[in-house]
Amino acid sequence: MTTVLVVEDDPINWRVFQKILTRRGGLNALHTEDVDEILNIARSGSADIILMDVSLGNSQYKGQPVDGLRITQLLKADPQTAHLPVILVTANAMVGDREAFLKKSGADGYIAKPILDHNDFIAQIRAMLPKTEDGEMRG
Repeated sequence: MTTVLVVEDDPINWRVFQKILTRRGGLNALHTEDVDEILNIARSGSADIILMDVSLGNSQYKGQPVDGLRITQLLKADPQTAHLPVILVTANAMVGDREAFLKKSGADGYIAKPILDHNDFIAQIRAMLPKTEDGEMRG
């Protein structure tokens, strides 16, 4: 089963994502905002894709506060995790933010919150999933 790692600091948003991913998408969903745990999950291959909140109020790495853009940079700079698709998810949906956030972070996609169309949300995630050796989409 395809596993989505959700990096989100708001418990209500996490519950909403979890319901959409599992009930609508038939996907497995994990959650953490702990940076070491994110990196461990990514390196272990336990997640197929990551939904990364841009604004994280509680996340720290090596004693410094970090946001989702910085965590994505860490993932994309590591050869073990660079292949893992990361979709930024943010309520900061101002004109120009999408391009700026993607460029700064190296993320693979961007979805604005709130999620209004659940089917489109699942479709965007599935479109980013890695292909298997036979060319079929995972999940």
